[in-house]
Amino acid sequence: MTGHVTAPAAALADQLPGWVSLLRAPNPGPLTLDGTNTWVVRAPGAAGAIVIDPGTAEDGHLEAIAKHVPISSILVTHGHPDHVGGVVELAERVDARVFGPVPGHPPVTAGAVFTAGEVRLTALATPGHTADSVCFLAEHADVKVIFTGDTILGRGTTVIAEPDGDLGAYLDSLELLAAYDGVPALPGHGPALADCGAAARFYLAHRRARLDQVRQALADGAQTVQDVVATIYADVDRSLWPAAEWTVRAQLKYLTRQTGESAPGTMGLDTL
Repeated sequence: MTGHVTAPAAALADQLPGWVSLLRAPNPGPLTLDGTNTWVVRAPGAAGAIVIDPGTAEDGHLEAIAKHVPISSILVTHGHPDHVGGVVELAERVDARVFGPVPGHPPVTAGAVFTAGEVRLTALATPGHTADSVCFLAEHADVKVIFTGDTILGRGTTVIAEPDGDLGAYLDSLELLAAYDGVPALPGHGPALADCGAAARFYLAHRRARLDQVRQALADGAQTVQDVVATIYADVDRSLWPAAEWTVRAQLKYLTRQTGESAPGTMGLDTL
């Protein structure tokens, strides 16, 4: 549980609902996995579609999305460039409204409802990976799925990067998603998972185990963020250590808030 997680946090989904299509942006990398997942939602027989996370502005990817016209709305799970890079250009191509953390467009608020024919999407506020992170619960007939953005990934775990990321908020968001047992999670990166609730509980257990490791590293004399990373992320490729430093900073901030004072051995950590 406390080692570096690269596998899916739950069983993979066998198939997508017939009213969901996946288009993957050509931006693979250590943090984007196979690339950013762009989801297209259209109820059977419905005219308008909804696009979730257009991804990058790569022309071929935007052209593939545009083939799904008419598109009524473009929704964004959070404001990171690999999710919003193509939003403005796509909106112009397909004449769609944009909702999310994109300048000049309305934000997505908790409880907001969007429809694509008979498919109903409800926004869930899930801050933590970023302050603006949301998920979308989609329902059609008796079928439900949750579009989880980067809050739950198809494999591996999510980076919580200070200052926008917040571990306490992230744990609360995972508690919220843990209630969706048996509902497939359709993430911003990686494959779809069969059970959002199971994935959220795995993430919660993993994060809490990591916090225990941080506490132990500090008790053992770690003096810098880099010391903590070298101790608890020793099994992680060093090219990922900068991302691990972001997460450690979030962990230390969380622990400081929990105790109301700096943990022993953390002198100077806040300045690194």
